[in-house]
Amino acid sequence: MTNSPPINPQLIDACVHCGFCLATCPSYRVIGKETDSPRGRIYLMDAINRREVQLTSPVVDHFDTCLGCLACVTTCPSGVQYDQLISATRVQVESNYARSPFDFLLRWFIFHIFPYPQRMRWLLYPLWLYQKLGLESLLRSVGLWQLLPHRLQAMASILPPVTEEAFRDWLPTVVPAQGEKRYRVGVILGCVQRLFQPQVNEATVKVLAANGCEVVIPPRQGCCGALSHHQGQSQQAQQLAREMIDCFTAAQVDYVIINAAGCGHTLKEYHHLLAADPQYKDKAKDFVTKVRDVHEFLDTVGMTAKLKPIAASLKVVYQDACHLLHGQRISLPPRRLLRQIPQVELAEIVDNALCCGSAGVYNILQPQVAEELGRQKVQNLLAPQPDVIASPNVGCALQIRKHLALQNRNVPVLHPVELLARSLQNPLS
Repeated sequence: MTNSPPINPQLIDACVHCGFCLATCPSYRVIGKETDSPRGRIYLMDAINRREVQLTSPVVDHFDTCLGCLACVTTCPSGVQYDQLISATRVQVESNYARSPFDFLLRWFIFHIFPYPQRMRWLLYPLWLYQKLGLESLLRSVGLWQLLPHRLQAMASILPPVTEEAFRDWLPTVVPAQGEKRYRVGVILGCVQRLFQPQVNEATVKVLAANGCEVVIPPRQGCCGALSHHQGQSQQAQQLAREMIDCFTAAQVDYVIINAAGCGHTLKEYHHLLAADPQYKDKAKDFVTKVRDVHEFLDTVGMTAKLKPIAASLKVVYQDACHLLHGQRISLPPRRLLRQIPQVELAEIVDNALCCGSAGVYNILQPQVAEELGRQKVQNLLAPQPDVIASPNVGCALQIRKHLALQNRNVPVLHPVELLARSLQNPLS
């Protein structure tokens, strides 16, 4: 292990192997093996540190099956920082383990395309043609779909419709506050979201402006680094973090607002990600103090805009995204905001803390486990017979829509801020 620092033994020793994590671990629930649970993985981490176990393919597989959902962090009575453990382990894996040629190429493609919106936009042209020509239906009808590798099938199956808005950023650089200006805030557009769910960013800006915020949208902003960070691509994640800090520092905002759960968790970890960088460690600490999830921000500062009913009666199920619930410990704020919409009935589901199987690119890299988790999650979401499912994370929304379609259910999946934007009495044009 010469290419990356060893895993901190103090973090490993914090685990008393009580097994509380097993009941909440989604990969253990599906696979059923101790080595695919947090406790089992920590045993392996300890053995790797002691040089009793090498990073062979079977060992790496157990780390790859981890969704990074952090449910075990919430559950652990001993306060084990499993998030730091799995992050450090994945850095070791990426530094010291040679993946198969196909796995290497797929990961190379993901990390060289997904975090760069302009590169992804070039990919949209063939994807748009693929959809317009109905090639997926053709591949299925002639039996060629089953010949594709499972991971390529999984990638294609979550692809949402490519719209005109995906080909360029439509929002202005500055949107003035409506009424009295209360705050000057910056909004992060994200990578996948700005292409495949631009309406969420538009709704976020409308709601913030309607509640007295001058909204700044730096045009040169890039990726927050969440995807890279969660998969052990530490150098790429650090560089993207530096660029994000520089971009929003120059914008001179009171707060930096994010509307995607996974991104928000990483943005709030910048001070750890850049702790060893003498030039950026203090900048990162300052940046982190300004980062707010959009629900967290609106719930704290208070909604001043008047809301109207969206429908005579609207039953909404809110889906807890893992990196919002477990990573940022934000659960009540989205619910409180949704309850402010007149005529909304908010229903709860069983197993609300269970991961949907999206987990960044997990549903591409580990499609079989993700399929079962997606099926279970959608079953639970449908049980209260909702009119709308509210999801605060782009990856979760894509995963849920896919499994709704597989179960032949046509229930809209909207971000909570989309519902808030629809309920504004005097929305911005």
